[in-house]
This record gives sequence, structure tokens and C-alpha cells, in this order.
Amino acid sequence: MSCHSDLVWMCVKKSSAFLRKNKNCPVFSAAPGNLASLNKQKYSALSHPKPVGLSVRKSGKKDTIIMTTKSTKDASTISGKNFFAQTGVAKGGKEVKGLGKVALVRPDLAEEVAAKYAKIKQSFKKNKNVAKSRRASQ
Repeated sequence: MSCHSDLVWMCVKKSSAFLRKNKNCPVFSAAPGNLASLNKQKYSALSHPKPVGLSVRKSGKKDTIIMTTKSTKDASTISGKNFFAQTGVAKGGKEVKGLGKVALVRPDLAEEVAAKYAKIKQSFKKNKNVAKSRRASQ
């Protein structure tokens, strides 16, 4: 049995374990699969039928970009154990296969997913500038 996303959003928007509230700031959400970390129905992985999220998983020295979507298996979503499916996204060239799939599923978030992917990929680059000592040049 599936619930209507608007009904779930009405229940979750003000009371969720993932909410982060501060004064003079928008309400943030730490839910897995929330693309912008904002508490809005557009980004909510809990209430939207087709959630999409990007995050980074670090294992040792290697960083991996993870795309989070809703699990496609009915048994795992009903039990609640594996509600989200996580897939690694290649850090390759300009055209990434996983991001094209997002454009088909959620065309309203395609630009935001591409922008977040570019920011995450840029954060992996290390600073090549070496700090020179001022005393050595004198």
C-alpha cells in the first residue's frame, strides 16, 4: 500500500528526526537522499515518490560520490530496512551516465544535481600551491 506524497509531507514537514532548526536560518533536513538539505517537499526523500540525493563516502584515502534514490524492490521498502538504494557515480569526463538517468526521472532537479555534482567533484581537487617561507627568500 502506498501513501499519497502530499499526506506524508503534511505529517513530516514539522516533526521529523532529521530536522535541523536554528534562528534566522531556513529549516534544514539531514535525511538521506535530500539533495539540497532543505526542508522542502521538492527535495524531501521521505515524502517524494522519486527522491534523488548526492553525497560523498570516504573509505581510506579514496572518496566516492554516492547517488541515493528510492529502492525499487517492494519488499525492502515495506520492511523499512533498505528504503534507499545507494549507487556509486563515476568521477569521469563531462558526460556521466548516472546523471542522465536523473534527468529522465526528475527533470525538475536535473540542473541542481549537475551543479551539486560539479561542486563535489571540485572539492576533491587538492590545492597545488605550495606555501613558500618568507625567511628563505631573504
